Amino acid sequence: MKVLVTGDGGQLAYELSQTRPEGVQLVSLSVQQLDITDREAVIAKFEEVQPDVVINAAAYTAVDKAEKDQAMAYAVNESGAENLALACRQWSAKLVHISTDFVFDGSSTTPYQPEDATNPLNVYGASKLAGDNKVSEVMGQDAVIVRTAWVYSSFGHNFVKTMIRLMAEKDQLGIISDQVGTPTWAKGLAQLSWCLAEQLNEGTLPRPELPEHHALMLHWTDAGVASWFDFAVAIQELAIEKGLLDKAIPVRPIPTSAYPTPAKRPAFSVIDKSLTETTTGKLTVHWRAQLSTMLDELKALGL
Repeated sequence: MKVLVTGDGGQLAYELSQTRPEGVQLVSLSVQQLDITDREAVIAKFEEVQPDVVINAAAYTAVDKAEKDQAMAYAVNESGAENLALACRQWSAKLVHISTDFVFDGSSTTPYQPEDATNPLNVYGASKLAGDNKVSEVMGQDAVIVRTAWVYSSFGHNFVKTMIRLMAEKDQLGIISDQVGTPTWAKGLAQLSWCLAEQLNEGTLPRPELPEHHALMLHWTDAGVASWFDFAVAIQELAIEKGLLDKAIPVRPIPTSAYPTPAKRPAFSVIDKSLTETTTGKLTVHWRAQLSTMLDELKALGL
């Protein structure tokens, strides 16, 4: 199986390379090697690589910057996704497309199901939803869309590594406590993506009854629920335990109103993973356990 991964240089693409199954020929391309907003470049690259499956890990993810940079956000997240989908259809390739919890508005009080109504609060969420719709329209059941949230890794820039740095530098921190979701270790997301790629390629992916032009929509994060404050407290506790931090500093909960940002964020973005678990046979692991394993990896890497 030959797999083309977009977004090389990002957290998910890194973890995909680290977890590549035996027998998979992986071609992982950065934005410099493949600009997915350029349809002709996408077609030329598909002609060269001729992939069986594409995992689209490329996205415009600067949530606050997107509020002013709408054109670029939509170019990458909508047009780029459509370009990949059209090329996949032309070359009879399958597509695993990574999306976001930000397609929801956070007004629910129970975990979001894949079929729940979407209502993004910001440009990033709206542009990702537009891309999801293009993928679904173009590819139908030859694509799987995976919504995820709060992704982190030992590689790249993310909340976990930022917290460890700030906790070493600051006397105290205030962390938002009224936005609730679930962290996701990128390695677990990568392993799920490989599982889906193999099932799509082999034609063994179980499917609920779907309309003809409707991609399978799945949700994936780690298990459990946390606020950003809860997440930060756990990061500090585990980092001290593992010797990544020397001492504890006060971490206090603050409301979203105390930390205004250009983009509005959902207050509740917990997503239900049960369909993904029954469809793929992969089970989620609690976010705190995943965080602990990632911090062990971080320590081993000397980062």
